[in-house]
Amino acid sequence: MSTSPFTAAHRLYVKSLYKRYLKNSLDWTVRRDLWRGQAMMIRAEFESNRNVHDPRALALILQKAEEQLAAVQHPDPYIPAVFPGGTKWERNLPPPLGPIFDHEAQEHH
Repeated sequence: MSTSPFTAAHRLYVKSLYKRYLKNSLDWTVRRDLWRGQAMMIRAEFESNRNVHDPRALALILQKAEEQLAAVQHPDPYIPAVFPGGTKWERNLPPPLGPIFDHEAQEHH
């Protein structure tokens, strides 16, 4: 049983923030060997605030982190090719299963 005063939703929010930081840094630095050092610095920053249990202090830390992330957000983030907005999104859709032209409906007019 956890002794943390924070909920599971709070932990999910912090994980999401951490992932957004990593994703944004990867948008700026494509080479993984250079990015790894940045990822380790981001992890160290999150770990330094791991033992903050005061909700007000933590809210202030998270607010500053959100503001900092918004300030350094990449203007053209990388989108994987098959994801929505990617270059291959819906490129090869399956053909429709129904008739292309409904001849029966046309004959009744």
